[in-house]
Amino acid sequence: MRAKDLRDLTDEELDLQLHERRQELFNLRFQSATGALENSARLRLAKREIARILTVRNEREATVEQR
Repeated sequence: MRAKDLRDLTDEELDLQLHERRQELFNLRFQSATGALENSARLRLAKREIARILTVRNEREATVEQR
């Protein structure tokens, strides 16, 4: 998901997306440890999506603090 799309979401939806991505990352790491991971690039993508979500959240917090 792109940062532009994430900015259109509400805070609650962002929190839900963050929870889902973190759960996915946990599952991918578990699969990697057990040797069952088929697509190792998905690990990197999940980390990047988490970073994007956190960036959008931090931008919103900074905007609120400036007011």
